Amino acid sequence: MTPCSDARSIRRRSAPAAWLAAPLAALLLLGGCATHNPADPLEPYNRAMFGFNRTADKVVFKPVATGYRNVTPRLVRRGVTNFFGNLGDVWSTGNDFLQGHVVLGLDGVMRVGVNTIFGLFGVLDVATPMGLYRHPNDFGLTLARWGVGSGPYFVMPLLGPSDIRDTGGTVVGIIYSPMNATTSNSGVRNAEVALDFINTRANLLSTTALLDQIALDPYIFTRDAYLQQRQSRVRATRDTGVLDTGPSDDSGEGGAGGDVDTPPEVGQATGN
Repeated sequence: MTPCSDARSIRRRSAPAAWLAAPLAALLLLGGCATHNPADPLEPYNRAMFGFNRTADKVVFKPVATGYRNVTPRLVRRGVTNFFGNLGDVWSTGNDFLQGHVVLGLDGVMRVGVNTIFGLFGVLDVATPMGLYRHPNDFGLTLARWGVGSGPYFVMPLLGPSDIRDTGGTVVGIIYSPMNATTSNSGVRNAEVALDFINTRANLLSTTALLDQIALDPYIFTRDAYLQQRQSRVRATRDTGVLDTGPSDDSGEGGAGGDVDTPPEVGQATGN
């Protein structure tokens, strides 16, 4: 008899004690019936961190982002998204060159130059109408380009879904973020990080609301969506270097936003 059938038989017992024990026993037995993803050997930790992130989002980040969206004009939010997106383009362009994709790198240089000079340091996205499209890139993809394996799926505190390789790439991205070059004042820089995080979370309010509505198990939905999307981008990076070039409206505010392919727990506001 399989553990799954044991769980079903427990539910059919009529004794009062059995009825009280049935829910707990069923949960324990059905836990052994779940299909474990070999890419997720750290699932106990990941589920715990996923739950922590969702709680932090529910209690802190989502209310703050909702308030920010309610009091900040749409045009201002779009400008903030474009400004930080321009800084992200600097990081993406650097990784284009590190991956050996020179044409994409040159396109990135032109995009950043046009938006910085003619778009008020990126507040206005004038490059996209010119055909200079955003193609988000990062150091995790650079590591993948040169053969570094992904390692297990890993949920980062507050930042959400990742894997071991991409977590390392995120750390490098934080250390060498172009945002660090905008000011030498740590207080101002921290305020910029906070604004980027809150603005990104505000842009993702509708996405995470949809996740809560459609996902029977939000953890599995988020994990599988991340892994599939990331594998697709790794293949593109290794084979052709084509990384989602083309017009897009992924900011949630009608502007050229960041890379928000995967519904995150806390917006996955990694910045760059």
